[in-house]
Amino acid sequence: MQKLQDRIVAANTLLAAYAVPIEGTLGRKHPEEPDETRFPFQRDRDRIIHSLAFRRLKGKTQVFVAGEGDHYRTRLTHSMEVAQISRDIARTMGLNEDLAESIALAHDLGHPPFGHAGEEALDAWMHEHGSHFEHNEQSLRIVTTLETHSSLHTGLNLSFEILEGLMKHRTPHDSPALDHPRKPSLEAQVVNIADEIAYTGHDCDDGLRAGLFDKSALMNTPLAREAYACIVPRGTSFRGALIHLMVSDLYTETERRLALKNIRTLQDIYERAEDCVAFSESMAKKLVELRTFLWNNMYLHPEVRKHSSQGQAIVTELCQRLYAQPNDKVVTLMKVHSCSAEEAVKDYVAGMTDVFATANARDL
Repeated sequence: MQKLQDRIVAANTLLAAYAVPIEGTLGRKHPEEPDETRFPFQRDRDRIIHSLAFRRLKGKTQVFVAGEGDHYRTRLTHSMEVAQISRDIARTMGLNEDLAESIALAHDLGHPPFGHAGEEALDAWMHEHGSHFEHNEQSLRIVTTLETHSSLHTGLNLSFEILEGLMKHRTPHDSPALDHPRKPSLEAQVVNIADEIAYTGHDCDDGLRAGLFDKSALMNTPLAREAYACIVPRGTSFRGALIHLMVSDLYTETERRLALKNIRTLQDIYERAEDCVAFSESMAKKLVELRTFLWNNMYLHPEVRKHSSQGQAIVTELCQRLYAQPNDKVVTLMKVHSCSAEEAVKDYVAGMTDVFATANARDL
């Protein structure tokens, strides 16, 4: 069997000069002996996949209430789609696939039950206690504190490049609360865009499947019209055509920006003020129009809003009751992590699946 170091050297020759090297550059908080068969970011990926938080994503809502239908997306299926798109983009651009995949798999670990509605309710409750809730920060807290990989320390002890990627993860849904001086790696930027690509494609797919809007209404947006025009010549689905259009535009615009900014090294990426992985102005405008359509016809649809309101009520009730009368789980979190009652309640509720949260609210 080829030695790991020889494989690392060979793999690095396939990377662009501005990619994060196979072995990484920043290390881990707690140094570890190299694995005999896996690259560092592959070890990170495996730890994320085997974590309890990742497993729970199967029971967390993307837009619809998880379990309402057999084919609607959950946080787990969404994370897997983001990872697949991230890996394909990274490979084509000569970037570190394992790093991009690991960031993608971990990027939604901190989402509470009931989607963004649950996040809004948890954030509102935390504001009452002088703090806030933001799912990107919670993802970071999960992998650094709440999950356990070793008896010697808390957290999964992931590579710093992955932690940095989680801190930098931002999409149009997010309100940035973390501020760091340098730009994220191209791999982290790829995950940000892949997240957009994935949820834009599958929200259209899920909305059509649920009958919240029809093809004729969706065709009023320019990007959807282009995608439908690609279906016959490409022999693909609408979602496949939509993703193809976005990814193709991304490659062209990213190459243009890398050349324009004379990007040669990884350090060049860190020092630039503007992201290099991005859509063209034309595509960005079309995406705004499509997202506006989805917002008005899907996210604000009475059926979706009904589920959202129910989810928010459950999250709020759980927080209030568990804070007033902490159960054993909350007390344990307070002791193990030396945190306040509201922090422990937040960690406990944010980790719940939709079904578990509903059942606990009913029991309380």
